[in-house]
Amino acid sequence: MCPEALSLSPRHLLPVFTFLLREARVGGSDIRGVINRRPRILACPVASRLRPTLYFLQSIGITQVNKHTNLLSCSVEDKLILRIEYFKNVGFSHKDSITMFRRFPQLFCYSIKENLEPKFNYFVVEMGRDLKELKEFPQYFSFSLENRIKPRHQSCVEKGVCFPLPILLKTSNERFRGRVDVCCNSSMPFSSSPLWCTNCEAD
Repeated sequence: MCPEALSLSPRHLLPVFTFLLREARVGGSDIRGVINRRPRILACPVASRLRPTLYFLQSIGITQVNKHTNLLSCSVEDKLILRIEYFKNVGFSHKDSITMFRRFPQLFCYSIKENLEPKFNYFVVEMGRDLKELKEFPQYFSFSLENRIKPRHQSCVEKGVCFPLPILLKTSNERFRGRVDVCCNSSMPFSSSPLWCTNCEAD
């Protein structure tokens, strides 16, 4: 909720709606949904917050900002750039960091301390996987560490199998268990094989 939005004058609101429709390319029928999901956007000044953020997102290759309007109320300096810098600091190149955010813009929404850091540390220390997997599948950070990532990784370790991240995390519990069983009861590649990800596709 954004209590201050209730007291805003039409003089302030009109530029915001005009910006969303004309510059952010939000469809008229979608405006209500945009405001319901992120009412704080109404309280943001167009010139000093919404427009600079729009330009920044477009500059890194996020062309359909109208699908990620919740990001428009974010500060470029205090939030967006800090998250890009985090990934650069842990070993990604600037180009690869930008690629991750382009592929999964909601990555900007996650807390560094509460989300990105613990999940990245688990990925590197416990899972021992290659950073290029995160570049290809940054959605990894959208899954619960305790309820999805850890249990599934531990299950694979116990069975001696390894799956690409999309299969490890996106499949339903039932299909995941089925895949593990198939690997254990057939000649499908184990984690020690360079062929372990061959012919594997997420549902």
